[in-house]
Amino acid sequence: MNNTVRFKVISVNISDKKGTVKNPVNSIHINQDGVEKDVHAGNWHRQVSLLGTESIEKFSARSGKKIRYGEFAENITTQGLELFNTLVGDRFIIGDVELEVTQIGKECHGNTCEIFKEAGNCIMPKEGIFCKVIKGGNIKAGDSIEYFPDYFRIHVITLSDRAYRGEYEDKSGPEIMALAEKYFKNLNWKYSIRKTIIPDDAENLFVLMDKLLKEKSDIVFTTGGTGIGPRDITVDTVRKLGLKEIPGIMEMIRVKYGQNNPNALLSRSVAGVIGDTLIYTLPGSVKAVKEYMPEIFKTMEHLIYMLKGIDKHSQAANKIIND
Repeated sequence: MNNTVRFKVISVNISDKKGTVKNPVNSIHINQDGVEKDVHAGNWHRQVSLLGTESIEKFSARSGKKIRYGEFAENITTQGLELFNTLVGDRFIIGDVELEVTQIGKECHGNTCEIFKEAGNCIMPKEGIFCKVIKGGNIKAGDSIEYFPDYFRIHVITLSDRAYRGEYEDKSGPEIMALAEKYFKNLNWKYSIRKTIIPDDAENLFVLMDKLLKEKSDIVFTTGGTGIGPRDITVDTVRKLGLKEIPGIMEMIRVKYGQNNPNALLSRSVAGVIGDTLIYTLPGSVKAVKEYMPEIFKTMEHLIYMLKGIDKHSQAANKIIND
């Protein structure tokens, strides 16, 4: 069964000055910088702007003012999907063109903006969306748009000889899953979480990690094997896969909890990136998971934006999304 969501282009619009309305044209050409001949094209994360007629019609009904396409400075006016309900990372395919959502809404410049002066208000700050170009091509009114929602693929690996043999109930893995689910639900981001239990064996971990990396998992958490015992192989194995470490995360956690419990300083846990996959190696206890995960979450959203090539402050963007 084909569940692809389709909607359509109503108008394509360009302008040559910032802060001004855009004018409808017969077609636009999308290159690696955005809309050719449009002032907002460039090497940044807001290359192409979209606004739905659903938002425009709501504004017209409230204000009693008829709004023409492009008046809110959108490059592409659409119909058939409430764009403001999409999420960062979602993609649109319009013929040969592929766009990825990078931001929902933007800062409103109020009375200094020509759009605000002409329309008396602006809906782009809350309901317009912005994309970066994945693949270029031509777009015209009447073109069909396919919508592909993104979701974060999360995998939790528990390393424990006893849990693998069924002699011990894995508790730290499910705790990671529960905390991750709560985090992504609070962000209103789509996600899937899977879990695997393996023995404390370097070859097993290497093979599983290699598989997850090839599957383009977004985040991998491991629990167990971060000490100095002969079976504590997690950190060494992950490093052999080419981990680009982010040392500050785990260093801060060790210092914070080591002040009251010096044994916390003995963990060799690491955080980092392999390709586009975030990796976090946690100790194998529920207590440690409850300490580590809230600290990890403090930087995770910003790291995700960075991996997607979005150079902006995620906290400000999230405030706009949640307003």
